[in-house]
Amino acid sequence: MSYFEARLLSGETVAGATARVTEALKAQGFGVLTTIDVKETLKAKIGADFRPYTILGACNPALAHQALQAEEHIGLMLPCNVVVQEKDGGAEVAAVDPVASMAAVGNPTLAGIAEQVRDRLRQVVQAL
Repeated sequence: MSYFEARLLSGETVAGATARVTEALKAQGFGVLTTIDVKETLKAKIGADFRPYTILGACNPALAHQALQAEEHIGLMLPCNVVVQEKDGGAEVAAVDPVASMAAVGNPTLAGIAEQVRDRLRQVVQAL
C-alpha cells in the first residue's frame, strides 16, 4: 500500500504546478493553510542547496471538523500535505493518502472520513 498519490506534470514549473494544485484543491473544498518553501528554508537555516520543493498544508474544514469530533488527538495528523517538487523535467505533485496515514489510529469512524478525504485528494491529483 502506498502512502501517497502522485502525478508528474511534464514541462511544468513548481510555481505553476503549485498554482494549479491550489485551484484544484479549492474545487474539492480544500483551502491551503500553510505553504512551506523547503528549498528556501533549508538555504536560510543550514545553507543547504535543494531542488524546488513546496509543501502545501491543505484542509477541508467540514471533513476536518468531522475527524476532530471522531478522534480527540487527530489534529496531530492535520492538515493533509501535498508536495510539489521539481522532478524529471517537470513538477511532480504528490498528495498524502490519509487512509494509510491514519490506519494506525484504529478508529472506524475516522477511517470512513479518511476515505472521503483520500477520494477528494485523488481527484485533485488526477485533475491536473
